[in-house]
Amino acid sequence: MRYWPALLLCCVLAPAHALLLGDAAPDFHADTTAGAVHFDDWRQDHWVVLFSHPASFTPVCTTELAAVQRLQKAFAARGVRTLALAVSPLEDLRQWLDDIERSQGVRPAFPLISDHDRVISTRYGMLHPRAQSVSTVRSVFVIDPRGRLRLKIDYPAQVGRNVDELLRAIDALQATDRYPVLTPADWQPGDDVILSPRLSPADARILFPTQRDTVLPYLKYTPLPR
Repeated sequence: MRYWPALLLCCVLAPAHALLLGDAAPDFHADTTAGAVHFDDWRQDHWVVLFSHPASFTPVCTTELAAVQRLQKAFAARGVRTLALAVSPLEDLRQWLDDIERSQGVRPAFPLISDHDRVISTRYGMLHPRAQSVSTVRSVFVIDPRGRLRLKIDYPAQVGRNVDELLRAIDALQATDRYPVLTPADWQPGDDVILSPRLSPADARILFPTQRDTVLPYLKYTPLPR
């Protein structure tokens, strides 16, 4: 019986269901700096990068929001929409945009969600159950046009996110959706990819006539078709 208090505490702290890769991204309605958003309507068959911030007026996130704004053309070229979230009142977020523009030279034009009641951050598991602060974990969710979660990364408060890596990961996801291939370590767009082990040799020759010599039976490289 001595284990019951600890077990009950774990049940209270743990989320009902942690989002897993392949899960449907929860729909929501939210007030944002760009107006009201109904998520399933707003994404409109686009890829989405949804990323959370512990709170408004935080230093690392100030630089991250500016970095995402600077790369809006790169996201748009990939069919990606960006959406940020903080557990802050909407007026605080608007004032934060002023600070970002003044300090970083750009003003984020994509929506920043005011999740002051923490409904969205709770559904997405952005609140660490054992953290003393009520602020969100610095999470990133990449959601595909079907509304499925394809990538999730959590960052500690001290480490800024690498926005170029998000673009690279989206390029890899889109390439592997388009062709029966995998991407190797450190892959960049234009590099060779790996043929899926599930692809038969006959189909591989038809789909990828310029494939490289076999390195290992289960490791075969090929350029992507142009």
